[in-house]
Amino acid sequence: MAAAKPGPGKKRAAAAKRPPKADATDGNPSEEQRDVLRALIIETALDIAEDWGWYDIRLHHVAERLNLPLAAIRAEFRDGDAIADAWIARADTAMLAGQEAGFAALPAEERLQITLEAWLDALAPRRKVTAEMFLGKLWPVHVHHNLKLITWTSRTVQWWREAALLDGKGQRRSVEEMGMTLIFLSTLACWCRDRSEGQERSKSYLRRSLKRADGLMARAFRARQRFAT
Repeated sequence: MAAAKPGPGKKRAAAAKRPPKADATDGNPSEEQRDVLRALIIETALDIAEDWGWYDIRLHHVAERLNLPLAAIRAEFRDGDAIADAWIARADTAMLAGQEAGFAALPAEERLQITLEAWLDALAPRRKVTAEMFLGKLWPVHVHHNLKLITWTSRTVQWWREAALLDGKGQRRSVEEMGMTLIFLSTLACWCRDRSEGQERSKSYLRRSLKRADGLMARAFRARQRFAT
């Protein structure tokens, strides 16, 4: 496949995304400059993927678009999957951002809704490409990605619990985590196909799932209490 050649519009966009120059004192980029460079690499990779698809992106395309040696990309990201992980991690940051006053007093169901909506909204501008990233991680031949996805799902659910201020312990926590994992994965699957305005279809699905899970949890613990007495 030929290298990605930006058209006139993309050349102007690429020119606006020039990599930061190294510090003049020692020739090495500062931490701030590296952060800027990493953000440029991520955005450039996403721009190319919008046209070519995530599965067909090659890192030498990104290097060419940014007029960088391929080694400069490798210095920041070990492979394309690391770029995908860095992009998706932005959603975690959005989910964990401070909430408005009174958030802690809301019912758990509402706190879970608000925080996961923030996660989805952060990825919404690149929904199509992000969906392709997840699909690539599930590709049967990518066993190492499949295993990483299991770990990533568990970690994301744990941070979702933290963001929603859940404090369940013991068996209750275990049940919550299993239920949240199922809700998270099913909502993500819905979101990957969602073309509704403001992702309303996915958010409505999440709301119904949380409401149903809350009812099931309440009935389960009432039954447990009756059994115990």
